[in-house]
Amino acid sequence: MNTSIDQLQVDFYQENGFVVIEDFLSPEELELWREAVTEAINDRDGQKIPGKAGKVGEDDGINKDSEYLSKVFDQMINLWQTNEKVKALMFNPQIGEMAAKLAGVDGIRIWHDQALFKRPWANPTSWHLDTPFWSFSDRRALSIWVALDDATLENGCLFFIPGSHKVTSFENPGIGRNMEMIFNFYPGLKQSASVAAPMKAGSCSFHNGLTIHGANANMTPGLRRAMTCAYMPDGATFNGIQNILSDEQFNKLTIGDSIDDEQQTPLIYNSVAK
Repeated sequence: MNTSIDQLQVDFYQENGFVVIEDFLSPEELELWREAVTEAINDRDGQKIPGKAGKVGEDDGINKDSEYLSKVFDQMINLWQTNEKVKALMFNPQIGEMAAKLAGVDGIRIWHDQALFKRPWANPTSWHLDTPFWSFSDRRALSIWVALDDATLENGCLFFIPGSHKVTSFENPGIGRNMEMIFNFYPGLKQSASVAAPMKAGSCSFHNGLTIHGANANMTPGLRRAMTCAYMPDGATFNGIQNILSDEQFNKLTIGDSIDDEQQTPLIYNSVAK
């Protein structure tokens, strides 16, 4: 596993809000990730989030246009909570260290993992932000996106608007049918150039949760599979949004409370503890 992060990559990430890491996984590791994620999805039997009733394609309060989005990607969240093989992959402290170095934080917690599979001929993923969906507000939050298949211009690779994380805020434009809706919130970015991030299987990218990003439609008869994980800087606090939290967890929290919870948001890396 290629988990080394140099200063040039950190600087690129901080300036642009994303970075691509080529050959993140070896061929053998890629097969392990594919097998673990496939097993975890099959075991879940369509349940999108542990402890919640919604299944893939249903509106669980995260996706506001479930009929359209069900044709964008299949989304399974927190597979680490229901599959030990995925848990072992997600709890890798070396990946946590990569995220911490890029974000410039001491500690990294898992907010949630998610498998994102674009089916053949799937709709595009419109421009959106990640952090405004989450139950904490931190400009340093980020995600890893691991390509389990080649992610190409034809099958739905990611696109980013470089530097947008410096301008965007925690207001949530959502993810809908309209690709340009986000520019109603950020009109100053409407003339910005986007950057495609095609990746071969086994490569990955990291992106800031406030970087505007999206993905092409899948214009092929094959799948475009990715495994992702969202990371929360250690010490983040509750902002009043439920997101993935169960009703029981949500009802116990008051805005400003710590959500450093080893059962829900496990700490996978802390530089101070090394």
